[in-house]
Amino acid sequence: MMGPLGAMRALSGAVAKCFMLAQQQHSNSSQRVLLPCISSLVRQAHTAQIKPVTEKEQAALSKIRNIGISAHIDSGKTTTTERILFYTGKIKDIHEVRGKDGVGAKMDSMELEREKGITIQSAATYCTWKDKQINIIDTPGHVDFTIEVERALRVLDGAVLLLCGVGGVQSQSITVDRQMRRYSVPRVVFVNKLDRVGANPWKVIQQARDKLKLNAGAVQIPIGVEEFHEGVVDIVKRRAITFGGAKGLDVVEGPVPADLAEEVEARRAELIERVSEVDDQLAEQFLLEEPIEAEQLAAAIRRATLANKFAPVFMGSAYKNKGVQPLLDGVSDYLPCPTDVQNIALDIDNSEQELTLPCSPSGPFVGLAFKLEEGKYGQLTYMRVYSGKVAKGDFITNSSSGKRTRVPRLVRIHSDELEDIQAASAGDIVALFGIECASGDTFTDGSVNFAMTSIKVPDPVMSVSLTPKSTDQLANFQRALQRFQREDPTFTVSNNAETGETIISGMGELHLDIYVERMRREYKVDCEVGRPKVNYRETIQARAEFTYLHKKQSGGSGQFGKVGGFIEPLPEDSTTRYEYANEIVGNVIPPEFYPACEKGFREAANAGSLIGAPVEGVRVVLNDGAAHAVDSNEMAFRLAAIGGFRQAYASARPTILEPVMKVEVTVPVEFQGNVMGDLNRRKGMILDSRQEAEDAVIEAMVPLNSMFGYSTVLRSNTQGKGEFAMEYSHHAPVTKEQQEQLTSAAGKKA
Repeated sequence: MMGPLGAMRALSGAVAKCFMLAQQQHSNSSQRVLLPCISSLVRQAHTAQIKPVTEKEQAALSKIRNIGISAHIDSGKTTTTERILFYTGKIKDIHEVRGKDGVGAKMDSMELEREKGITIQSAATYCTWKDKQINIIDTPGHVDFTIEVERALRVLDGAVLLLCGVGGVQSQSITVDRQMRRYSVPRVVFVNKLDRVGANPWKVIQQARDKLKLNAGAVQIPIGVEEFHEGVVDIVKRRAITFGGAKGLDVVEGPVPADLAEEVEARRAELIERVSEVDDQLAEQFLLEEPIEAEQLAAAIRRATLANKFAPVFMGSAYKNKGVQPLLDGVSDYLPCPTDVQNIALDIDNSEQELTLPCSPSGPFVGLAFKLEEGKYGQLTYMRVYSGKVAKGDFITNSSSGKRTRVPRLVRIHSDELEDIQAASAGDIVALFGIECASGDTFTDGSVNFAMTSIKVPDPVMSVSLTPKSTDQLANFQRALQRFQREDPTFTVSNNAETGETIISGMGELHLDIYVERMRREYKVDCEVGRPKVNYRETIQARAEFTYLHKKQSGGSGQFGKVGGFIEPLPEDSTTRYEYANEIVGNVIPPEFYPACEKGFREAANAGSLIGAPVEGVRVVLNDGAAHAVDSNEMAFRLAAIGGFRQAYASARPTILEPVMKVEVTVPVEFQGNVMGDLNRRKGMILDSRQEAEDAVIEAMVPLNSMFGYSTVLRSNTQGKGEFAMEYSHHAPVTKEQQEQLTSAAGKKA
C-alpha cells in the first residue's frame, strides 16, 4: 500500500503531466481538462490513505462498546448508569440521584443536577465488563436539553433505550427513538421499574411496537412484578437469574422455575418467530423445524440488532439492583463494536463527496469534536476518534478553519474526573484540553481533508431578555454568555438594537432558567429576567409577482437596478425553509450582479413585514430585470431585490406562525377533567387520553405562548401531584385576531 509520502510524490508528477496535457490542447479553456484531472488524482491520493481494518485491529476493536443511555425524563437513566459503574467496579458504592446522602449519583456531578434530581448535561464515563471496555454517555431526559442527546447519539455506536415499566412509551421516548433512527443507532431496550405498582412489561413492549414501530421482542421474562419482583429468566439460554445480597451483587443462575416453564417456551417461540422475519439464517432453521440452540439464537439476534431490524428487550429494576448485570451482558452480546458501524465522511477536496471511513487505527487520524465544556483548566473538547491515532504532543488540523494545533493534553473522562492518557486510537471517546474549536468540527492529521457528517441542531423556540442587576457584573455576564454559547448550540444570544437588551434564546423555560441559575452560581451574576417571548415566524399563502426598480440620482454616479419575478409558497412537505431560483434568460441583468440579487432576497426573507420575524416556506424566482451601463452596481441590485420581495410579500397573503408544543400531562385520574378543561382554555387540541394504573395520561398540541407558567397552574390544579413534559412540534398559523394584535404591537414598537 502506498504511504503518504509516496502518494504525494505520485500526485505531484501526475499534476505536471496534466499541465502538459492542457498545453497540448491549445485551448483557452484548459481548466476544463486540468481541474477534473487534478480532482481525480486528489481522490486517488485520499483513497491511498484509507486502509481497511486488519484482523489484529478487528480483534482489539471487537472488545469496545460505545453506548448511550437515553429515555424519557425520570425513567431511571442515571440510576441505571450508577449500578453499571458499581457492578463493573468503577465506583465503590451506590448513591442515589437526588443526593440525599450528601453525595449524589456519580454522573450528576453538577450541584444543580443533584438538587433538581435531573440530568442537565450529558456525562461520559468508561468501565470494563468481563472482557469488554464500555464507553458510556448518560444523557438528559428533559426535552429542553435534547441537543445533549442529539450529539451523543451522533458519535455512539449503540444505545440502551430505557422505558418505564409503568409509564411505558412516553413523549420523550418517541423523540429519543427518532434521534436514534436519524443516526441509525442500534438499540437494546431495558424495561425498568418492574418493582413499582402497576408495572407491566408486556404492555410496554406492545407500546414499543405500536408507537415506536420497533420490531421489539423480549429476551427475558420477569420472575414476579411489583413487590414480588425477584429476577428474570433468560429465555435465550433458558436460565433463571436472581439477585441477592444488599446491593444485588450475588447473581445466582439456575433452572427455570416450574411455574414459568410453559411461559418461557411460548415466549421463546415468539422470539424466534420475530427474529426469523428479519434474519434469513434463522428463518431457514425455523422453516425446516430444526432445533435452535442458544448460541444460534443469540447470533441471529445480534445480526438483526446490528441491522436495525430488531430490538431485544431486557427487564429489571435498577433501583432495586435487579437486572443490570444481564443488561451488561446484552450490551456486550448484541450491540455493535466500532467496526460494525459504517462511518460516513465528506471529502472536502472532492465537492464533499461521501466516502466510507474504516475504523482503522492504522489509517489517517480523523476525529469529531462533538461537545465542548468549560473547565477549570480551560476548554474541554469531547472527541470521538473515527480513524487513526492521536497522541499527546501531536499536531492536528481543524477541517473547518484549516488551523493546525498541537494537542497539549489528552484525557479519559469519568464524569467530573479526568485521567491523563498518552494516546487514543480509532473507536475511542476521549477529551482534549487547550483546543479552540466549535461543536461539530472535524480534526485530521493533515494528510486528508475530511469532515464527518454534521449534528442536527434544532432551532430555539423561546427567548427572554436578560440584564445584570449591577454594572460591576457586566464582565462576568459577558464571559458566561460566551461560554454557554460555545457549549450549547441551542443556546443563542442576540441584542435588541432598539432597547439595548440582551436576548437569550433556548428550547424552553427550564432550559433558560437553568442557564440563569448557573450564571448566578458559577459567575456570581444576578440578572433581571424579562417575560418570555415566543419565536414567531412568518410565511405566505399565495403566489405574488413583483417588478421593482431601484433608481437613485443625486449627483455623480447613481444607482440603477431593476428586478422582476415572483414569490410562492413551498409545498407543505418541503424539507427546506427557503428556496431561490434564477430563471433569467439572456443578459437583462449582467451575471456579476446575480449574487447581489440573491443576497438581497435572502436578507429580505430574514425579516417579514408583519412583525419582523423570519420568513419561511417561501420560494423566490428571479426571471426578469434591467441594468444601466453606468449606474448599475451590486448595491443597487441588492436594494432592488429587497424592494421586490417586500412588494410581492404584501400581496401574497402573509401570515404569522407560532410554535406549537406537543404536551404530555400525567395526573391522578380524579384531576383529569380539570386538566383537560385547562388545556382547552389554552387553545390546546387534545390528541389522546388514556389511563395507566392510577394515572391519566393526556396528550395535546398547545401553542407555546399559552404554556408560560403552566407548571405552577398544574401543581395548583392537581394538589402538586401532576407532571408534564413538553417538546416543540411545529409552527402553525395564528388566529386572525391574534395576528392583528401582534401586528399592532409590532407597529407601536416601530
